[in-house]
Amino acid sequence: MCGIAGIFAFAQGAGFDPANLVLMRDTMLHRGPDGGGLWTSADGRVGLAHRRLSIIDLSASANQPMTNADESVWVTYNGEIYNHAGLRAELTAAGHEFATHHSDTEVLVHGYSAWGIDGLVQRIEGDYGFAIWDVAQQKLFMVRDRIGVKPLYFAMPEGQIAFASEIKALLKHPAIKAGIDPIAMYHYLSFLTTPAPLTMFSGIFKLPAGHYLEIGREGSLKAVRYWDAKPGQSELGESLAGLSDKAQEDRLISGVRDHLRASVAKRMMSDVPFGVFLSGGIDSSTNVALMAEQMDRPVETFSVGFKDYQHLNELEYARQVAKEFKTNHHEIMINSGDMTGYLDDLIHSQDEPIADWVCIPLYFVSKLAKDSGCTVVQVGEGSDEQFCGYASYMGYLRLFEQYWSPYRRFTPRAIRTGLAGAAKAAGRFSPRAEIYADIFDRAARDREHFWSGATVFWDTLKDRLVHKSAIESDVNYSVLIDSGLMPADYALPDTFNVIRSFNDELSRTNPGHDVLQRMIYNEFKLRLPELLLMRVDKIGMSVSLEARVPFLDHKLVEYSLDIPKEQKIKGRTAKYVLKKAVEGIIPHNIIYRKKMGFGAPMSDWLKGDFGAFVERSMMSSALMQKGYFDLDYIRQLFEHHRSGKRDNGLYIWTLFNLSAWYDYWIDGHAPSSHRTTPARPAAAYA
Repeated sequence: MCGIAGIFAFAQGAGFDPANLVLMRDTMLHRGPDGGGLWTSADGRVGLAHRRLSIIDLSASANQPMTNADESVWVTYNGEIYNHAGLRAELTAAGHEFATHHSDTEVLVHGYSAWGIDGLVQRIEGDYGFAIWDVAQQKLFMVRDRIGVKPLYFAMPEGQIAFASEIKALLKHPAIKAGIDPIAMYHYLSFLTTPAPLTMFSGIFKLPAGHYLEIGREGSLKAVRYWDAKPGQSELGESLAGLSDKAQEDRLISGVRDHLRASVAKRMMSDVPFGVFLSGGIDSSTNVALMAEQMDRPVETFSVGFKDYQHLNELEYARQVAKEFKTNHHEIMINSGDMTGYLDDLIHSQDEPIADWVCIPLYFVSKLAKDSGCTVVQVGEGSDEQFCGYASYMGYLRLFEQYWSPYRRFTPRAIRTGLAGAAKAAGRFSPRAEIYADIFDRAARDREHFWSGATVFWDTLKDRLVHKSAIESDVNYSVLIDSGLMPADYALPDTFNVIRSFNDELSRTNPGHDVLQRMIYNEFKLRLPELLLMRVDKIGMSVSLEARVPFLDHKLVEYSLDIPKEQKIKGRTAKYVLKKAVEGIIPHNIIYRKKMGFGAPMSDWLKGDFGAFVERSMMSSALMQKGYFDLDYIRQLFEHHRSGKRDNGLYIWTLFNLSAWYDYWIDGHAPSSHRTTPARPAAAYA
């Protein structure tokens, strides 16, 4: 994949300096080390730029920005279109003449000419962020893929719209200044990331997954959601009608297996070496097995472990899978010194804070893959969200069925309100009671029990952490609101408005949905595209490594969203239908062992010298002097964590990511002077 940027000066008499666009483009050299391109219109109002990471059609004829024969359509594109060969054949049969041998980029140019933007986005399958300039209509289209695998950011300096694959590129525009958006920050404290279209940067926005943005010749904005992760898009329901429970299960197992095989095969499309990240869990092991089925050479596999906290490692399972499928296996071991040595680069690569400490091991395994000669890897993200694979999901479902529903049904509102107040008071004296206080509070105010699989500061905690009166934004959101890109109440310091927007939309279009479908929909709207997939994109691309996500093929997702809850969960077995689908494909003990998850020993690291450094760094940050936070409460978080009274590792890491981001991007200095020798790969596992 690549890095793209562009400027459209739509105001009367406006223009821009192409040198600024080149500067924006070359800020993303890591996204495209194989070449750079630039196109500007004759009137000087439009410019498209591109950094190339060559993966499909390595020839110079596939360079970008790309146009058609009469130069009526121009495109700059980041991503992969997995069905480009079939679309090319269809377009060729209709009379389109292609200048490249097999570039997927050129399919976008001719596809837009043939079908228009709506026809194009409905036909393409893949992971992408791209922009198309229509010369005749004088319109710019910006598009993000259905699931949100690839990012696309934009800003609207006066009389212009500028876009790029990374925020740091936009900050090179002379009219775009780095500042914090307190509203986005307030939402970030709940989710470890900011909900689209907001970013932590004031006046810089991100295109939500499954959307395109149309910018008219005079700068008007129109947002279109062309895909959404809702049930009812597959034909599964009709195929299950009238079948017995056993016949339904057999049909689903076969269907999931077929979709997975097709998805993995699509993502092996490459003219450069590729591999797979292998944790030893179900998802990564399935990727390895299905790749091995289709290859006549060993699969390249990559794993990461911890030297100082080996109880977190899953290397024995990764090695078992590597041995089973005769892969060419590589490992790297890291420790706290490697982590601290990477901090400055982490803040730079993320652009805006992503408070997921998985980014640290992810960097080292990504670098291992790149240093081993791979440019493309397959990863396992997205499986747990759609098949209900997290223990936390099972806990939320039990809470809903056993307590939440009957409590709200049979307890009068006045009593619920009183109990919420009592629970909130108890939470101030007992840190372990704080989460229950928030559950009572949500029930009292008729708020959803599940917001996200990655909730950090619940509202009762944010009430103690944040001085809400200080949360005011100077951003003019009206253009986004009027375009349909952002609900108006996202601009208020009440994070439930974000969740409410998801639930209202699903209730409007799928009124018969169940609680699990609602949970999954929320995850596809926020946590998956803006946290999990952004950590993969930003960290992988920081070392020029493209990550592909077989479990998030949109056809597989549409199929899985229609699988009945009873087939995803049987008894206490989560991820039931997926586990049955991969029986006989990967070892039985890999399927049914206890899930560990890909993590890092951050809570332990924060109890030692690193924790002391984090506290000093955070409390001296200029962000802490702006009046947003109760500093005594933050000190208490550190005190309770050091003493073992409560594990506050995630709270501390979330705040440290925020303050370190502010110090680096807004205040202009690095958060750390820690530098150590980078970790070295372990010998290949034989």
